[in-house]
Amino acid sequence: MSSRSVAAAAPRWQVARDYVALTKPRVQSLLLLTTITTMYVAGDPSPGLVLVTLLGGALSAGGAGAVNHWYDRDIDLQMPRTADRPVPSGRVSPAAALIFGCVLGLLAVAVLWIGANPLAAALSAGGFLGYVFVYTVWLKRRTPQNIVIGGAAGAMPPLVAWAATTGSLNGTALYLFAIVFFWTPPHFWALSLLMKDEYARVGVPMLPVVRGEHETRKQILLYSVLLYAVTQLLFSADGFGLIYLFASLVLNAVFIALAVRLYRRADRRSALRLYLFSLAFLALLFASMVADARL
Repeated sequence: MSSRSVAAAAPRWQVARDYVALTKPRVQSLLLLTTITTMYVAGDPSPGLVLVTLLGGALSAGGAGAVNHWYDRDIDLQMPRTADRPVPSGRVSPAAALIFGCVLGLLAVAVLWIGANPLAAALSAGGFLGYVFVYTVWLKRRTPQNIVIGGAAGAMPPLVAWAATTGSLNGTALYLFAIVFFWTPPHFWALSLLMKDEYARVGVPMLPVVRGEHETRKQILLYSVLLYAVTQLLFSADGFGLIYLFASLVLNAVFIALAVRLYRRADRRSALRLYLFSLAFLALLFASMVADARL
C-alpha cells in the first residue's frame, strides 16, 4: 500500500473507532452476557434467535450510549477522564452522535420486533428511553439517587432476553431484573468514589459528592447485604437449585467482605477492588444460573 493510501485510510479507521466508542462497548459486554445467559436459563433458544437478541441488545445499548455522549458533551469536556471522547474532542459532531444513537435505537426495535417478538422489542425500547430520558436527561444532574432509579434501564437486558426466548415474562424474569437493579448502586458507587473529584468539578450530584464518602461507603455495604437477600429469593422460590445456591453464597460472601473492607479502610484501593469484583460477581452469578438450569 502506498503512503498516500495509508494516509487516506488512517482517518477512516479513526472515524470507525470513534463511532464504536460512542456505543460504550465495555459497558455493553456485561449487559450482553446477562442477555445470553438469561436466554439459556429461560429455555432452549436457537442460535439464530440468540444472535438476533444479542444484536438487538447491542444496538439498543449502543444507541443509548451514543445519545449519552451527545447530551453529556459539556461536562465530558471538563473531566480529564472523558475529555478525549469523540464528541467533546470534536472528532464527531454533536448532531452526528445524536442521529447515530437514535438510528441505532430504532434499528434495535426493528431487529427484535422482526427477529424475536413485539414484547422483546417494546422492552428494549423502554430500556433505551429510560436510559436516555430518565437517567441521562432527568436524574443524572439533579439527584444523588440518579443511579438507583436510573439503574432500572440497565437492568432491562434479562427481561428482553426472557421475552425473546419465551414470548412472555414470569416471576423468575423479574427476579433477574431485580438482581441487576440492586447490583447497580454498589457497583457504580464504588466507581464514583474513585471519580468523586471529577464529578464535583462539573457539578454532577453523585452520592459521594453530595453526601460524602462515609455515607457512600455505608450505602454500598447496605446495598451489598440487600443484594445478597435478593439473590437468595431465586433459590427460595425454587427457581434454582444447589449449584446456584453455592455460587451465590460464595460470591455474595466475597462481595460483602469487600464492602466491609471498604467501609473500614476508606481507601481508593478498596474501592477499586470492590468495583472490579462487582463485574466478575454479576458475570459469574449469571453463569451459575445457566449451569444450574442445564445440569
